[in-house]
Amino acid sequence: MGYPEFADTLQVPPTLFLTDADVARLTDWHAAFAALRSAYAGTVAAAMVPPRSMARGDGTWLRGLTAVSPSGRHMGCKLISASMKARRASYLVSLFDQETMGLAALIDGNRITGIRTAATAAVAVDAAAPRKPLSVAVIGSGFEAKGLLVALASVRNVARVRVFSPTPANRKKFALDVREEHGLDIEAAASAPGAIDAADVVLCAARSRDESPVIRGEWLAPGMTVVSIGSTLPEQREVDAHTIVRASLIVADMPEEVAHDTGDMLAATRAGVEFASKLVSLADFVGGKVVRNPEGIVLYKSVGSALQDVITAEMLLARARAMGIGTEMAHSIVPVAK
Repeated sequence: MGYPEFADTLQVPPTLFLTDADVARLTDWHAAFAALRSAYAGTVAAAMVPPRSMARGDGTWLRGLTAVSPSGRHMGCKLISASMKARRASYLVSLFDQETMGLAALIDGNRITGIRTAATAAVAVDAAAPRKPLSVAVIGSGFEAKGLLVALASVRNVARVRVFSPTPANRKKFALDVREEHGLDIEAAASAPGAIDAADVVLCAARSRDESPVIRGEWLAPGMTVVSIGSTLPEQREVDAHTIVRASLIVADMPEEVAHDTGDMLAATRAGVEFASKLVSLADFVGGKVVRNPEGIVLYKSVGSALQDVITAEMLLARARAMGIGTEMAHSIVPVAK
């Protein structure tokens, strides 16, 4: 026997499934930057991006981040499953059509976190950095560090880059790869202060193994813009308390989470550093409600947001449909009684 309560299901356009390889083909920094800048320049109510949730098991967890896109097209969720025992994780992004409620897309989310983190940082730097060819310091030599640099170089003129990470071979390889793949003028620096000296922008994606800060306020000069994406949990550190003191403006994608859930800001609080008066949202900054002091130091602190995931997924879906990429799957919805 069938189930009569499902007898009146409605057919909707098929769901598009995008693999990790599809996402790699569809990634476009200009498109991601433009979509995210538009979203942050508009109005996003708090209810549209609720706090993330996490279910925990024995050494495993499942985190959910949900958001309604201000574009009016989709709402979605990123799910992250992780095992500390197996040391592996999996990511999935779903998009629902706001008009039909149909499941518009299922997207392998392995790359989306890196794409949206880097593109959103580019939005923040574009709003903060001077309108001139930029001298950039990169602290870190991993996937996220490269993403930050490439995303920024895709939307701004990057004149010079210096990279530092503790392992000489890693920073030299990073410089070689970036030079060959993207044609940037880049060199490896022997120290973090050496990389940061005379930079307009500092891109940091490099927590230390012992979770001690890798950026110190004494290295920074007036007018710099500093991006910090590596301290997203209470036990993690990336910038020291003196950096918080010296910053004239602290821009955050999720101000409450940055203030109360990140190791850098918790350490500053314990040290008696007051920063609430200079902590502003990325939306207010991009939207022009807050203006930087050209001689001050701007610190952009990011923990990531479901809004960024959904906006990035929308961009990927639009490009996939235009380019005929992805696998269609049948889907139906159930009418809801009034």
